[in-house]
Amino acid sequence: MIRMMRHALHAGRGALCLRSFSETRGEVIEDVLQRTDSARLTNEASLYVHWPYCLRRCSYCNFNKYIPRENNDHMMTECLQRETETLLQLSQVSCITSVFFGGGTPSLAHPSTIAAVLETVSRQANLSDTAEVTLEVNPTPVGRSKLEDFFHAGVNRFSIGVQSLQDEDLKVLGRDHSPQQALLTVAEARRLCPGRVSVDVMFGRPKQSVESWENELSELLRVCDDHVSLYQLTLERGTQLFKQVLEGEVTLPTEEETAEMYLCARKTLHQHGLLQYEVSNFARQNAVSHHNRSYWKGTQYIGVGPGAHGRFVPVGEGGVLREARTQTLEPDIWMREVQQKGHATRRRIQLSHLELYSVLVKLYYPIVYSLRPNNCQSD
Repeated sequence: MIRMMRHALHAGRGALCLRSFSETRGEVIEDVLQRTDSARLTNEASLYVHWPYCLRRCSYCNFNKYIPRENNDHMMTECLQRETETLLQLSQVSCITSVFFGGGTPSLAHPSTIAAVLETVSRQANLSDTAEVTLEVNPTPVGRSKLEDFFHAGVNRFSIGVQSLQDEDLKVLGRDHSPQQALLTVAEARRLCPGRVSVDVMFGRPKQSVESWENELSELLRVCDDHVSLYQLTLERGTQLFKQVLEGEVTLPTEEETAEMYLCARKTLHQHGLLQYEVSNFARQNAVSHHNRSYWKGTQYIGVGPGAHGRFVPVGEGGVLREARTQTLEPDIWMREVQQKGHATRRRIQLSHLELYSVLVKLYYPIVYSLRPNNCQSD
């Protein structure tokens, strides 16, 4: 594959074809990736905004998140606005195709923060009324109570961190919501944004069986049949769950059992009309996340906030090649750097065309692997 890519690039072709899942019938199709120096791809980008704060740390999580020592939401909002403005000016993109607020727990932010960032985007680039704007939501009563205000602030798609519908599993994972609270949050989100609600659900959890997983997934699909993101529980060093497994307090399913859970989830989701368009994501055709797809298509994306990652051409500095950029991790240091110089880019690496395509090939191989025959038993 890499040899083919080199040939295509050296031959000066205008595009490279990679094959991936279709959203239509699950068959394999060709995605044509435009050259990274084409006008369209340098004029457009998606935007990721990272809210770093959580009220607590889940037992499995090693993401870049922090428990705030004091309320500095006002300063965080100002810095998110300023870094958004600076990086948009640096990229000189004329259109933002999607915005994703992730974290951390971005539903802890005040809706006015979301509105302020979106207003900043609109001042610097075209953000159409139909552009996808997603917010990750923790399905607690507080999170649910703010959904309508987030909607009026400009959010038109919600991603709900359900993770499990089992009380005991939620406790082991360190989550601070109940199954009933999660279902109520999903229902309210669907009322506000019909057809544009995604749920995150985790498999490979302690003591989980294939049968219980299938039953749980079927229950979830009764209340949310638009978009589902599947995530395998993985052990990360330094987490509470890693220590519990290491000390024998908690036992996870075997690799074989976890693989069967994934395959059976694919079967169940396909039977309900949700088709796979990426390794972890399943959706009805009109519910595919444009933001997720933009990563897979190799388009530019700008990362704002502590620890955010981005890949774009810094046209404003005379750049001609895309750069991989990483923002400073720790929120207090990040805010200080943004106040001093307008952004807090800690690391930047120039990427050749070949390096860009090689990343997509790494994404491509898991798709091919998941096409192997389904070994689940028929109903």
